[in-house]
Amino acid sequence: MPTTKKEMKLRGWNEVDVILFSGDAYIDHPAFGAAVIGRVLEANGYRVAIVPQPDWRGDHRDFTKLGRPRLFFAVTSGSMDSMVNHYTAAKRLRSDDAYTPEGKAGMRPDYCTITYCKILKQLYPDVPIVIGGIEASMRRLTHYDYWSDKLMPSILVDSQADVLVYGMGEKQILAIAKSLEDARGASYRTPSGLQDAALQFRDIPQVAYLAPKAQCKVDGVECKGKEVIELRSHEEAVKSKKVHAENFRIIETESNKIQAATIVQPVGDQYVVVNPPYPTMSTEELDAIYDLPFMYHPHPKYKDKHIPAYEMIRFSVCMHRGCFGGCSFCTISAHQGKQITSRSEQSILNQIDKLKDLPEWKGYLSDLGGPSANMYGMHGRDMSMCEKCARPSCLYPSICKNLNQDFAPLMHVYKAVDRLSYIKKSFVGSGIRYDLMNEAYGRELISKHVSGRLKVAPEHTSDNVLQIMRKPSWEQYERFHRFFEQVNIEAGMRQQLIPYFISSHPGCTNEDMQQLATRCKQLHYRPEQVQDFTPTPMTLATTMFYTGLNPYTMDKVYVAKTKEEKQKQNSYFFWWKSPEENKKVFKNKGSKGKK
Repeated sequence: MPTTKKEMKLRGWNEVDVILFSGDAYIDHPAFGAAVIGRVLEANGYRVAIVPQPDWRGDHRDFTKLGRPRLFFAVTSGSMDSMVNHYTAAKRLRSDDAYTPEGKAGMRPDYCTITYCKILKQLYPDVPIVIGGIEASMRRLTHYDYWSDKLMPSILVDSQADVLVYGMGEKQILAIAKSLEDARGASYRTPSGLQDAALQFRDIPQVAYLAPKAQCKVDGVECKGKEVIELRSHEEAVKSKKVHAENFRIIETESNKIQAATIVQPVGDQYVVVNPPYPTMSTEELDAIYDLPFMYHPHPKYKDKHIPAYEMIRFSVCMHRGCFGGCSFCTISAHQGKQITSRSEQSILNQIDKLKDLPEWKGYLSDLGGPSANMYGMHGRDMSMCEKCARPSCLYPSICKNLNQDFAPLMHVYKAVDRLSYIKKSFVGSGIRYDLMNEAYGRELISKHVSGRLKVAPEHTSDNVLQIMRKPSWEQYERFHRFFEQVNIEAGMRQQLIPYFISSHPGCTNEDMQQLATRCKQLHYRPEQVQDFTPTPMTLATTMFYTGLNPYTMDKVYVAKTKEEKQKQNSYFFWWKSPEENKKVFKNKGSKGKK
């Protein structure tokens, strides 16, 4: 896609239909959302240009250099929430940005989506703005913002965007483009600026928009024939943590339904209207996206500059979308959906065939994976049961009996890839669910597709914490650890199992961390780096962090919030670095909570 007027002229274009603004560098690869959205629009006949990482300071010339789009601006913060991208869990400014050339920090603003939108509204007040990506998706309703330590309203309010695309946005962006195309010749704006948004986008699934209270009724919101659930208002949630917790329970429950209701939330004199999602994408539809003519490398403007995020996935293949794990701290299922959409084997092989033509190709695939690498091809045996289900996880508190746990399709893909003449080795670099595994698949994975280290995420050892996380018991991890060691011995290999842990998660006390340290010592783990819990918008764990309540039971949950409490919990991971810390961890087992 063109990024300058000169590149537009080379295509013979004087104007474009859609201009994309992204907080990331432009990498033409299906792992990056802006590239996917651009290619999808392009494949459907629209002229698309992109402005990656515009300079939001100064005279805003980056926002005007391509002129006015014929249809709309599309804005995304990029592949990460900009605040997570900028700050550590301790709220320290990060020194790098993986989505920027040479990892340079400071190339996007805080609250990136809001900042870009405000500038565009000032410059082009009559041009519609569509927002999407993880930042917009997870901030579509009232949410806790860790960095300002307050509840914020839907990002639609502060951004002044006309419509929000949540989740994976290929279908929505085409529907929006068609809707605005059909509206050409009529005035898009009314004096209020909102009435048309309510009318324009009311029938498009998986979008959110603002509608004035005076123009709609909750029992209608122009959502004809659909169930509508009204949340308590943003203002009520600000006043009561209990209200916010209750609202979240409804949001998460509806988000995990195949047949979901329309959700509306009052904010000021408006409603935020969240339409239910599209049906789960089919294999054929997902294949069609990956078949688009991606170049599989950054835009030539970056020349030989190193972009860390691209280097990580350059020779990797994502085989499916969605995750039915439902971990309370994770945004994947909330953004991509609980249902799995898997690519066909041929689509995967076609992509690998393109990767082999890249000049840097050495014959090694770094990852045959996905959000959870071993969920490929899995779904409900009886989908009619899935349509009635509102469980946030198919794996917690136990594996759903209706889940088809057939690893044959995944193992068939592994074997098909390894038969390719130009493949020396294919690895699984994505995390796997060890609670979702049989012996045959485990042996195939460990003996043939581990590049020396296998990443898994037990996250903790305490059953109390694991229950809050919606993760399997520590005993399951220990069984997998023994199995991993056994397979390595039998195969004459010395591979490592790398467990990921989280400190300061809601529900976690110092006593829980002491237990974790003890069990790590028993297994001879010496972690160099661990993740301190970072509250990200619209997750269950973040809701518990803010409210101190479990939204499903309304029981109180202990939360380590202060800098000192968080540092104390994190320190237990590093007992092995000094004799003093070692003694503190293993002899002071009576302390709980804030001690």
